[in-house]
Amino acid sequence: MKSLCIDLFKNCSATSLAGTRSSRVLTYRFQRTNYQTHLPSTKLTFSSYSTKTCFATLSTVTSEVEEKQTFNPDKAGELVKELRNSFNSGRTKSYEWRMSQLENIAKMLEEKEKEITEALYKDLSKPEVEAFISEIVTAKSSCNEALKELRQWMIPQKVNTSITTFPSSAEIVSEPLGVVLVISTWNFPFLLSLDPVIGAISAGNAVVLKPSEIAPATSSILAKLVEEYLDNSAVKVVEGAVPETTALLEQKWDKILYTGSARIGRIVMAAAAKHLTPVILELGGKSPAVVHSDVDLQVAVRRIIAGKWALNNGQACIGVDYIITTKDFAPKLIEALKIELEQFFGKDPMNSKDISRIVSSTQFKRLAKMLDEDKVSDKIVLGGQMDENQLKIAPTILLDIPEESQLMQEEIFGPLMPIVTVEKIEDSFDVINSRPKPLAVYVFTNNEQLKKGFVENISSGGMLINDTVLHVSISGLPFGGVGESGMGSYHGKFSFDGFSHKKAVLYRSFSGDSSLRYPPYTPEKQRLLKAVISGDIFSIILALIGWSK
Repeated sequence: MKSLCIDLFKNCSATSLAGTRSSRVLTYRFQRTNYQTHLPSTKLTFSSYSTKTCFATLSTVTSEVEEKQTFNPDKAGELVKELRNSFNSGRTKSYEWRMSQLENIAKMLEEKEKEITEALYKDLSKPEVEAFISEIVTAKSSCNEALKELRQWMIPQKVNTSITTFPSSAEIVSEPLGVVLVISTWNFPFLLSLDPVIGAISAGNAVVLKPSEIAPATSSILAKLVEEYLDNSAVKVVEGAVPETTALLEQKWDKILYTGSARIGRIVMAAAAKHLTPVILELGGKSPAVVHSDVDLQVAVRRIIAGKWALNNGQACIGVDYIITTKDFAPKLIEALKIELEQFFGKDPMNSKDISRIVSSTQFKRLAKMLDEDKVSDKIVLGGQMDENQLKIAPTILLDIPEESQLMQEEIFGPLMPIVTVEKIEDSFDVINSRPKPLAVYVFTNNEQLKKGFVENISSGGMLINDTVLHVSISGLPFGGVGESGMGSYHGKFSFDGFSHKKAVLYRSFSGDSSLRYPPYTPEKQRLLKAVISGDIFSIILALIGWSK
């Protein structure tokens, strides 16, 4: 799920610098434009953790030049210091604080659903139903699960001890890591911002969220709502683009979660390595759908469409990137896709209100370049229409394009769907395993041996048999990649665990102290010590009476 644009975008703002619950918050917002004579506007915001936000505009009348507010490494350092002070106070560690923040998030999701949906439409033309299901409902589900299960998650896990520490007890204590950074993405800009934040708060951390500048409306609403509903001394949003992200990455964090491309993931990991900061990287990849000829074709096709074009128009890291099927079955599959795509989006999908647009002109041009590549455009069997003014590309299917083409070498992240044909379906194993490990693999078949073969022989972040993308809705399953598709995972308790340190604790009393562990180590002690360590009761008895095996 792509983030961290390399170009500077128009709307940037420094973070809200907040104090305690009752403190006032001074927020600097500024505009970057192409006009050097344009003076940035400064907005003075007064808010309280427990009340609604009110705004007052401060007009700065100076002689000629208004100093531009920038979010630089020094300001980022001040921000982290402030959050670390809040964390060190111990407030975020309490069950009561965590619950209050989660309850406020749940309240926010109920009260601001319309505003969130409108922001998603501004950024992506995301249909209301799709926005509700894929972003708002999923965020609600994560929050509700945390509210329900948090007390149980926080209970230390008891662990068995051994005879060598008798008498004793042991447990694993989940403690918050500290101050964590979440760098989000633009394709599901609300969900993929809020979901990790829910996990970080559940674990008792202070959090900085950096939303994607490529989805400016959602970034803005996130900044507004976090300031309005959450404890701004411990949870903050920093808006902006590359300079702001770079300033944040120069700081010492206790964990970083980044969602985006593998290329930027390497930059994030390199920055984290300077401070030995652990990372969770959600990076995507080319996720294939393998379709056998023994399937219910209509159902399979509808589910593939749902996992491609009805999922942010292909702009999803878990979306189907390409299809593998046999040469004999490909014509039937293509015809079924044509029929169902027309049922879903009409004869002219460019005018459909049920399909998202491409997020930006940069992404549009990237996809257009892929499609116009030599020996690719003549492989189109459906679609291919493009409208740069509306940032629309029709659902497009291509058959057997060259392996060296960009479409087959890079993650597509758009409405273009190559179909790769093989002689027999088992050959799909080699096709998938010849590439970097994907974030997801989808397999459509009724053949039990084939299902078993995929599970045993294909390495991927996740796998779904006879459907697409729904595995991410199961909170009991971890969501994460492997190899090039990422490291670490979150969702449900995995989010809590991902932002926690599992501290090993052993309890002993002053009773039961044995001279066995202390010098001098006589032959008798050595025999008994070896017997105790081996755990062999018979050997222990023999050692105690002075015998040996």
